[in-house]
Amino acid sequence: YVQPWRMNNMGRYNFEKAPCRVGHHTYKWKEAEKDKEVLPAWIADMDFEVLPEIQQAVHDYANQLVYGYTYASEELINAVLDWERDEHDYTFERDALVFIEGVVPAISTAIQAFTKEGDAVLINTPVYPPFARSVKLNNRRLITNSLIEQNGLFQIDFEQLERDIADNEVKIYVLCNPHNPGGRVWEREVLEKIGRLCQKYGVLLVSDEIHQDLTLFGHEHQSFNTVSPDFKDFSLILASATKTFNIAGTKNSYAVIENPSLRHQFKKRQLANNQHEIPGLGFLATEAAYRYGWSWLMELKEVLEKNVNFVVDYFAKEAPRLRIMKPQGTYLIWLDFSDYGLTDDQLFQLLREEAKVVLNRGSDFGQEGKGHARLNVAAPETMVEEICSRIAEVLPK
Repeated sequence: YVQPWRMNNMGRYNFEKAPCRVGHHTYKWKEAEKDKEVLPAWIADMDFEVLPEIQQAVHDYANQLVYGYTYASEELINAVLDWERDEHDYTFERDALVFIEGVVPAISTAIQAFTKEGDAVLINTPVYPPFARSVKLNNRRLITNSLIEQNGLFQIDFEQLERDIADNEVKIYVLCNPHNPGGRVWEREVLEKIGRLCQKYGVLLVSDEIHQDLTLFGHEHQSFNTVSPDFKDFSLILASATKTFNIAGTKNSYAVIENPSLRHQFKKRQLANNQHEIPGLGFLATEAAYRYGWSWLMELKEVLEKNVNFVVDYFAKEAPRLRIMKPQGTYLIWLDFSDYGLTDDQLFQLLREEAKVVLNRGSDFGQEGKGHARLNVAAPETMVEEICSRIAEVLPK
């Protein structure tokens, strides 16, 4: 018997068949190695085959026979510059580009480079858990600004944000755009307000834009540095091909730091942490992704939109008490189980033990996430359908 999400009706690219990831030390599927009935829909990577040209780049790398130290080639640098220009209308000098192994390490590097212990760093919550972790483990003071939900979308309370910045003498604001877990693609007007507040209070803006390519339903990503030329003086833009093309294990991202002084400080701290060396596989996979991946990405986004719409429609019919925040981008959906009156432990025991589904616990994203979970829909449609069916089946009527 072949599970339906292992089957394939081939199109140009294969988004209908999930590769078997059990036995490959895949973190997302770790629990499925102990219990074959478990379906994971948590960690933000995809259960799709990688772009064929990336696979070929990995094969070519293996055939080199020596896997020593590497540097960023001119071809790679041009690929990144071209992608940012063509996809996001963002043009910058090649010197502004700084490669680093991951966006999260870059956040920590920025915190270390531009603040001292005890300084305040602000994040909007709920948000990707490593934001708070990076602040706390570096002994900085974590300031959380709660997002508010209006008409099924997260919004920023700017009056509260200004109070939080001013009262706490915030030094760094780490922004998530597009937002994880809410899938919010922040509009130009929102980014303009954020930038003016940062200017007013002398705050450095670190913008995590790793989901920039995964905007959906006609929404367009606006990089912070494209909003106003003077924003480049106090910002670091963090991006990567890894989330877009499902190559997180190859370990490569980049910072765009147009202010030379900030760039010097960042690179000095990066060197002190010995974070300046990037895996050769990361360089090659990123170049292949940006050179050959556009049509694959367009097809992927169609699949993701279809999966998101299925989830919204299915739960509206089969579990109407479950509130769904329909994302404007990413392949992550924020689910609100609050109406069921379950504690977090009860909810996640129900999901894990009875539904045999693994979701991200909402409270990991901040106190606002109690009673919530994050669902990953970057998987074949039949697999997403099975996950939703299992969840609806165990929820109280």
